Amino acid sequence: LIFGGFNTMNGIQTLVYESAMDPDSGGYVEGYRGNGLWSLATIYMVFTAANVLAPSIVAFCGPRVTLVLGAVTYAFFTAQLLVLQTETLYFAAVVVGIGSGMLWTAQGNILAMNSDKETITRNSGIFWALFASSGFIGNLFVFFGFKGKDRIDKDTRDQVGTILICLASAGAFVQLFLLPPPKSDEAKEDEVKGPWQALKDSGKLFITRDMLLLSFTFFYTGLQLNIWSAVYATCIGFTQGFGDERKGLASVSGMFVSFGEVLGGLLFGIFSTQTVRKGRSPIMVFGCITTLVAYAIAFINLPKEAPFGETSEDDLAIIESDKYLAIFTSFLLGLSDACFNTQVLSLLGGTFKDNSASAFAIYKFMQALASGIAFWYSPLINLYFHLLIATVFALLGTATFCFVEFKHKMKVDVMTSAAA
Repeated sequence: LIFGGFNTMNGIQTLVYESAMDPDSGGYVEGYRGNGLWSLATIYMVFTAANVLAPSIVAFCGPRVTLVLGAVTYAFFTAQLLVLQTETLYFAAVVVGIGSGMLWTAQGNILAMNSDKETITRNSGIFWALFASSGFIGNLFVFFGFKGKDRIDKDTRDQVGTILICLASAGAFVQLFLLPPPKSDEAKEDEVKGPWQALKDSGKLFITRDMLLLSFTFFYTGLQLNIWSAVYATCIGFTQGFGDERKGLASVSGMFVSFGEVLGGLLFGIFSTQTVRKGRSPIMVFGCITTLVAYAIAFINLPKEAPFGETSEDDLAIIESDKYLAIFTSFLLGLSDACFNTQVLSLLGGTFKDNSASAFAIYKFMQALASGIAFWYSPLINLYFHLLIATVFALLGTATFCFVEFKHKMKVDVMTSAAA
């Protein structure tokens, strides 16, 4: 519910803000100069800094309270859509950036405490499927709201904004009813450590060789987040080749990204026993291949100028832009993203369970850092450079993950053989 509002808004806000600055759109707001991609850059840069202190906040407040506090900030950010002011946009971005660090570290801690080595892969897949399904609801409303509209007028903006606010607020409310997670011996030790010790432990964990190698994987997930959550949908919405339905098509893209995410999460949850036995590397390699196929299709199907704004008749893709191919690419982006994130969650929750809050904070730190950088340069470089940068880190992140996973699996096999 929370991300039904937030993730949907990420995909459409650039389109909404462009109309708010257009005097002929029907949704013009005098003096408004908000940039959707730069607001997301602000969110993820603050998110990066917030992850440094997030383990200490979890240690001090507990994961449930931290989760609720973080959820409230998402509802606040969505609410600014009803009162468009440039200053309010960036202030809300700072607030939700802080809340994001709290929410994601707390949920990772809760996931680890409710799992063991046999169930962490299954639980990670189920969690990711539930998280990704949020995109269906919000994007469905937006599709009908934006359908057939070349520009976003005030009534449409207010209607869609109200729906997204209700979703985010409902998500924050239901967090109050979460049951406390079971306390393992490690969790009890974490409580004794206190906030300062949690901060020091995070620093020590970050400079270990395994975590430094995994940082390349974490960094790539942030670049991928930038593409599927904002850049790709924005490119579809600005591509003249898709005609008057292009704004609604951007929301359909979000739904198919969610479909791919949910399918991936469920598959990896259902077949978790196979993953435990054969390792996580095959899924990561499959995810990397799927990603590269998606990038290749986007490369030939969308004009490279699409991230900059409405394309002209002279801005053409390598092939004639095909809406069905564009939506299929959205599905591939979602599926590949599920491959990467479910296996990262599974590895962290299993291998680093004794220090889960710190491990998840480092993961979100690197992911948010990458997203912040990517959202900053998003309006400045063309689509081809976006895809090139992401491709390089996809290959590098896959290689480093497989190395760490292989090393961990060999260690487990040796311990198992010694015990037998």
